[in-house]
Amino acid sequence: MVAKHIHLEKLIGAGNGSIYKLTILAAKRALQLADGDKPLVDKPADKVLDTALKEIAEGKICIKTEEKK
Repeated sequence: MVAKHIHLEKLIGAGNGSIYKLTILAAKRALQLADGDKPLVDKPADKVLDTALKEIAEGKICIKTEEKK
């Protein structure tokens, strides 16, 4: 099965505008899925990274931001 292409513009907002933060977010979520976490999308992909990116594109997961005091 070939993964559907997801445009970077749909993903970059989840990383607060940083491609590096987006990469870490996707990698951490893919590891969680590989360890048995339930996918948050209706039709998960064959590969955990593709599923993680799909979750990010759909706004199901994003980076937590801390408020500065």
